[in-house]
Amino acid sequence: MLQIDSHQHFWKYDPVEHDWIDDSMQLIRRDFLPADLEPVLKANGFDGCITVQSSQSEQENEFQLSNAEAHDFIKGVVGWVDMRAENVEERLAYYKQFKKLKGFRHVLQGEPQRDFMLRPDFLKGIGLLKKYGFTYDILIFPDQLTYAAGLVSRFPDQSFVIDHIAKPGIKQKQLGDWEKGIKAISAFENVFCKVSGMVTEAHWANWKAVDFDPYLDVVVNNFGTKRLMYGSDWPVCKVAADYGDVVGLVKAYFSAFSKTEQQDFFGLNALQFYNINT
Repeated sequence: MLQIDSHQHFWKYDPVEHDWIDDSMQLIRRDFLPADLEPVLKANGFDGCITVQSSQSEQENEFQLSNAEAHDFIKGVVGWVDMRAENVEERLAYYKQFKKLKGFRHVLQGEPQRDFMLRPDFLKGIGLLKKYGFTYDILIFPDQLTYAAGLVSRFPDQSFVIDHIAKPGIKQKQLGDWEKGIKAISAFENVFCKVSGMVTEAHWANWKAVDFDPYLDVVVNNFGTKRLMYGSDWPVCKVAADYGDVVGLVKAYFSAFSKTEQQDFFGLNALQFYNINT
């Protein structure tokens, strides 16, 4: 059984480019490169990973693709292009040549316009992804789940995945609106969900595994085990937990599931979603 971490990052730290790493996150204000992650993955029984953009430029794509080219354990890259650009189709056609470039993402959670993803120019770009075989990662906060449902409803043949279970307020034990939003968007069969990024939405210094159970229950009950995938969100997770703790809490939760369901969650779903041939 191949185990794949569907969501992690590499960067050469730059205070301007990575301005989202604020003072509370000083622990990760440094470089994180493939040589840092590979032994961690091996120690935790993982065979590979999907690396996801952490800055919004095409230079980011070059950096991540060079990492992937040099390291077999990097199975795929989720990059960035400006979906609103007039030449977006030209850029997608260009990126089609890179076999490890699997899809794209925009930091929608940071947009002041909360329904940014429904702008006509953005929708035009999203509508071209399927033609070139690319997936799309949706990075949002709970208040944007309604808009995200509007996005995915327009493109029933496009593969989408919600990052970090849409970042519910785990620290505040908030479920209501987030749960409703998850239920609504999970109704679209073309949408998957990454069980990732949870520890950073909890109390960093004082979380317990049981804090996450209500949220895991919601995503499992709505997406089922065929549309969920494990992600560590390494190294961002390090502000709240080491890699072993992150994988340990989900392994404990899914230990009650069948072996087939565990294999789907910890690897096969990611391989299918990102069209990875091993």
